[in-house]
Amino acid sequence: MKCWFLISFTLSTYLINAQNNRDSVMQVVYDLFDAMREADAGKLKMCFADSAILQTIVQPRTGQVKVKTDKVDDFAAFISREARGNADERLQPGTVHIDGPLASVWTPYSFYYKGQFSHCGVNSFQLVREASGWKIQYLIDTRRKDKCPGNQ
Repeated sequence: MKCWFLISFTLSTYLINAQNNRDSVMQVVYDLFDAMREADAGKLKMCFADSAILQTIVQPRTGQVKVKTDKVDDFAAFISREARGNADERLQPGTVHIDGPLASVWTPYSFYYKGQFSHCGVNSFQLVREASGWKIQYLIDTRRKDKCPGNQ
């Protein structure tokens, strides 16, 4: 009986901690997209690690895949020039994996600009748990205008 209680307690503690970690990782992702909608460059920059890398996979009409790299400061400056609500990225449920101070988030999205559908794709985040909490270290996404759930 004592053994069963110990196993149940250990498992429930593990599951609660795993959920709390998952929630804290996802909160950073949600904060990023809230900052975009709010046109808040300061809040946006707080989501990223100092050495963060932002990349987008682009497929020009020629079909050749290219990877475009941006700086967090440039992205934040773009967002700060937008009106509230102009940049609205809507996430779909994704997956989260955590191993100690490393987390990975994979989440499909649809992006709306000034209320109009613009594109969809997938975000792939790599986060690192720093002393101040989880920060986005690496973000790469895909972008397309077709085969977007609910937007065809």
